[in-house]
Amino acid sequence: MESVKKMVAEKPVVMFSKNKCCMCHTIKTLISSFGANLTVYELDELPNGLQVERALLMLGLRPSVPAVFIGQELIGGANEIMSLHLEGNLVPLLMKAKALWLYIKALFYELGASPAIHELDQDSRGNEMALALRSLGCNPCVPAIFIGGHFVGSAKDVISLHVNGSLKQMLINAKAIWL
Repeated sequence: MESVKKMVAEKPVVMFSKNKCCMCHTIKTLISSFGANLTVYELDELPNGLQVERALLMLGLRPSVPAVFIGQELIGGANEIMSLHLEGNLVPLLMKAKALWLYIKALFYELGASPAIHELDQDSRGNEMALALRSLGCNPCVPAIFIGGHFVGSAKDVISLHVNGSLKQMLINAKAIWL
């Protein structure tokens, strides 16, 4: 079990899979379709794959794959992931685990915008910028999205704007995309 804990540590979404498992493929496709930062371990390719599979079985997973961890917490297999998705709870869970920033980037590119991206952990002023973002109400401070120089919010806010149809118009008004 310790090996499983190490493999899921500090990763937003981890899935244990087998290459020839059709349900594993389905769940990988679903989670990846949201642009989630998914780490996949193929048990049939790992030298210690049998040990890892035994550990997953000891955690109560039947069958052992797919096994999905979000935010280092065991969520379960295909049934649990599909249920979360159908209930509308999978995306919020992925957002809470900070796994959807790739989705936000992909969404902007899909709409025709080219966002300027500042990686705080790679910027010498990153700590200063994080404090400024927190003072604007960003908690956690990333991702923080600005459109046309105005603070829009976090990933959740951008997804809400996209779902209700106003994100594209905001980008047009800010001259971030052209029609």
